[in-house]
This record gives sequence, structure tokens and C-alpha cells, in this order.
Amino acid sequence: MTVPADETNTGQPTESGDGDDQDALADEWEAMVAGGDDDEASADEMAAGGQSTRVLNQDEIDSLLGFDEGHGEEGGRSGIQAILNSALVSYERLPMLEVVFDRLVRMMSTSLRNFTSDNVEVSLDNIASIRFGDYLNSIPLPAMLSVFKAEEWDNYGLITVDSALIYSIVDVLLGGRRGTAAMRIEGRPYTTIERSLVERMVHVALGDLSAAFEPLSPVTFRFDRLETNPRFATISRPSNAAIVAKLRIDMEDRGGRMELLIPYATLEPVRELLLQMFMGEKFGRDSIWETHLAEELWLTDVDLDAVLDEQVMRLREVFHWRVGSRIMLNASPDSKVQLKCGDVSMYYGGMGRKGDHVAVRIDDRVPQKTRENS
Repeated sequence: MTVPADETNTGQPTESGDGDDQDALADEWEAMVAGGDDDEASADEMAAGGQSTRVLNQDEIDSLLGFDEGHGEEGGRSGIQAILNSALVSYERLPMLEVVFDRLVRMMSTSLRNFTSDNVEVSLDNIASIRFGDYLNSIPLPAMLSVFKAEEWDNYGLITVDSALIYSIVDVLLGGRRGTAAMRIEGRPYTTIERSLVERMVHVALGDLSAAFEPLSPVTFRFDRLETNPRFATISRPSNAAIVAKLRIDMEDRGGRMELLIPYATLEPVRELLLQMFMGEKFGRDSIWETHLAEELWLTDVDLDAVLDEQVMRLREVFHWRVGSRIMLNASPDSKVQLKCGDVSMYYGGMGRKGDHVAVRIDDRVPQKTRENS
């Protein structure tokens, strides 16, 4: 746009100048509108003060939040859900806990065979970390939830028995015929007989769980109560993490699932033991060196001092000693002689003579407490 010379001097635009200005703005606007998507983005940037904006569709929003169906089927997490669940991923693995659950599976297979007099197979599906609140919300109802207490650890755990296993156990224990599926009557509360039979099975499982932990750390799992409402089985805060072991119990054509939940807080007293890679592992221990050291200790020479008596004197008196000075000891020929190794008293004995040598016959051993005090 050009400005006439006379207008520059006066600073007053003329009507022709306004017309040229309006035409230039109109041409620029038409060029922006005709530029397609790229020009629209540029116009949005100009309108927003240089910041680009974009409208997301529903699929992109689901992917951002981590609700993508494709990822959900594979069990993976992405987006914001991955950030929220990252705390569970950061929990350290407990290798020895897997060994304990393997022992539990073998022992329960034998115990439940004796309990039901039937062919029972117990298998471990998986071991996972989960928040306690999420686990309670995921329990398929109806189910029975058994709360137990670890006496030595002073905390609680949870055993969940699903509906299929409940009816299967009742059917087997009450003499149901093989080859027929257990009859399930949904929508009614469990009877006293059903609760009693399931409680007996839980006692068997808790006994095996105590035996499975026995080589690692002696612990007694005591049955506390049986609930059918998850809200009454709350043993931890909803945000606290826990270990869940899912067991599959098959009795030929019958069976169901049992889930064992132990909060991390319950396992805290034995956390160092569960971090071991194998049973009895001691970090920094070398058994070969220990054996060699023990053998060398038996060949070590030690000095024993025979102490007739001990006197406490002032330093002034010691300075006055001269050649020929005498020290009177509170010991007689029958007094006991104390044998010491360094500053530690070891034995008491009597003074005597054997051949041309002065000898001490050991009569008594110094008590352990006296050694420690000395």
C-alpha cells in the first residue's frame, strides 16, 4: 500500500487510502480461507495468540486415557492409566514367595485329596500385585471371603472361594455322584451347612499355607471369620498394595477357583527372607572360607596365665619399690589359681608340682556370665 506524499506530511489519510487498506485486508482474508486445513490451523494460531489447538476424536481420547480396547485385551496399560498404576509396577519382586506358593500347591493337592476322598488337582494360575480396593471390586459375587490372621506377623490376609468351588465342595463332601455338574442355585444366601463345609476346607488350606512358610519363617495362620459381603472383609486400606495368588482346583468334572490375598504390610516382617533367590541364602557368606577358618582356629596357639592373686595399690607405693621389696599376696598353698587367656578368665585349679615343673590341675570352669563380665 502506497501513501501519497501530501498525506505523509499532514498525517491525515484520504478516502482513497481507506479504500486501499480495506481491499488489502479483504485479499488477505480470502487467501487464508482458501488455503485449506493448513491455513485454518494458521488462522487458529493467530486467533489464539500463536498457540495451536486441535480437537481430538473419541478414539484418540480413549487412547490418551488408557481405555483403548485393543490394549485392554492384551492386559497392557497405556496413557494416564499407566501412570496411575505405575506404583504397582515399582514394587519389587519376591522370588522366595513364588517358591512358597509352589510348595502350597503341592501340599494342597495332597491335603484336599484326603479331605474330599476324590481326585483333586490344584494348579497355580498366576501371582500378581494389585491394590486392595481394586481387588474387592473385582470379586465375582456370590463368593465366600475368609479372613485369617498371621499370628507371628500380627496382620491379616484373605482367601476368596468362588461360587463354583463352593457348590463343588458341598457336592463332593455330601456324596454327589461323579459325572454330574454341581447344581447352582443363584440368588439365595449360603446355608449354614455350606458355610460350615467351606470353613473346613479353608482350615485345610491355612494349615498347608503355614507349612509352606515353615522352612522360611515359622508362622501360624488362624481362621478369623467368614464373610459373603466384600465390604465386611476389609483388612487393609483400598490404596494399599497386595499380592494375589490365583489357584485353580479341579475335581474331575467339578471345581472352581480359590484366590489368596496377602497385603504387602503382612509380608513386611519377612520381606528380607522373601527377597532371597533360594532357600537359606545368606548374602556375603562363603562356606568354604568358614570351614577353613574353623580348622585353622583349632591349630592356633594361645597363652594361658596362672594368676595367684591380684593386688590393687596406689601408684605412689609402686614408685617406692626397691630391690628386695616384698609384696604380700592373699594366697595360701591351698588357694585356687585362676587361669586367664588375656583378660578373660577360663578355669580355676590347684597349684602343684610334676617332676621338675610347677603344674596347675584344673578343677572348675569359670561360668559364662563371669567371663562376659570380665
